[in-house]
Amino acid sequence: MKRRILLVDDEAAILLTLKAILEMHGFEVDTAASAMLAVEKLKSNSFHLVITDMRMESDSAGYDVVQVAKQQDYDPATAILTAFPTLGSDWQTRGAEQLLVKPVGTEELLRQIEVILIRHEDHKQQKSRRNARAATMPAKGNGKARVAS
Repeated sequence: MKRRILLVDDEAAILLTLKAILEMHGFEVDTAASAMLAVEKLKSNSFHLVITDMRMESDSAGYDVVQVAKQQDYDPATAILTAFPTLGSDWQTRGAEQLLVKPVGTEELLRQIEVILIRHEDHKQQKSRRNARAATMPAKGNGKARVAS
């Protein structure tokens, strides 16, 4: 199964270059040239990873993409791609899992994507195990185990 990436950037040259690189390395890549188009794609498809430029329709359009991605049931990993690495830690508090600074070399980009995907999958599995344990723990007061529905 190919891992699906949504790549969002308003610069066509960056979209086409990164799409070609990622597809050559076995990813299935969908692109969006705006935050608005990315939101539509997030709601109608599912992705393992969303990589979005920060500055598109507005200086913080990337955060809008990340916020919508985090609301999806399929829970994709998220990364901000920017030429302006002076975001401080705001990108983390806004839900992104990684900051990718462009230009980024091919090998480094692929390495960072693998790290993001592995870390995110580990986090999802830990969350699933916690939820499973919580669903089988005795409910307070009656001594009966709760059953997940």
